Amino acid sequence: MQIGTVVGTVVATQKHDKINGAKLLLVQLEHPDGSARGVPLLAIDSVGSGVGERVLVVIEGRAAGDALGRKAAPVDAAIVGIIDSVNVHEP
Repeated sequence: MQIGTVVGTVVATQKHDKINGAKLLLVQLEHPDGSARGVPLLAIDSVGSGVGERVLVVIEGRAAGDALGRKAAPVDAAIVGIIDSVNVHEP
């Protein structure tokens, strides 16, 4: 799982039948301290998150598809949780 922040939405008028009706969001992955890493990725929302929320993202084909509850869905990344807080304990 990865931590990220939802930074935008994506509208697609044509989708694969397995993801029809699913919400598509852009997520900026980040380090636990909140600093961005890499480029934003497209993820399917399975928990009702929105722009500005910190989320947990699964970036594995099968796990991401399973998050939607739809077998064999063509999904690479899925939002599986909304983060309330992150606490980092330094040694």
